[in-house]
Amino acid sequence: MRIIAGRWRGRRIAAPPGKDVRPTRDRVREAWMSIVQPYLVGAEVVDLFAGSGALGLEALSRGASVAHLVERHAKTFAVLQENVQTLGAGSAAVLHRQDAYTFLRGSAPAQFDVAFADPPYGGEDAKKLAALWLDKPFARLLGIEHDSHQVLEGCSDVRKYGTSAISFFRQEDL
Repeated sequence: MRIIAGRWRGRRIAAPPGKDVRPTRDRVREAWMSIVQPYLVGAEVVDLFAGSGALGLEALSRGASVAHLVERHAKTFAVLQENVQTLGAGSAAVLHRQDAYTFLRGSAPAQFDVAFADPPYGGEDAKKLAALWLDKPFARLLGIEHDSHQVLEGCSDVRKYGTSAISFFRQEDL
């Protein structure tokens, strides 16, 4: 995988090993970043279910000031740490080894500018995260990647990319 644009454009980052990991494809990530670009400069972002950290690191590359990268799995977290070091992200990348929901309910700042979420397909995490945001918005803008056949309640802005979709939730839409 590579960083698509910004100060780290073209730099490679590692993907976590295993069949359970499904990194966001470059084409989808590029479209996602184009949509959120107006919110990124100087922003505090969070990458939930971070995996490789590609979304949060891409946001830093494009001008976000801080990216909180949240990943609970030890082996995946080790790859995430490696990617942060490879890019020299330093203190702009704040790593959290914990469950995304625990993070949001406890140690997260009051609100983020942008939240990225790429939970595992096939489960209820995307719906659960959308419901949590609708109950108490934890970001001005939330994007959740999910299976294109899945519908997230309360969302009117869905972009489909083959078998993937990104549902966007904005505070101004509430």
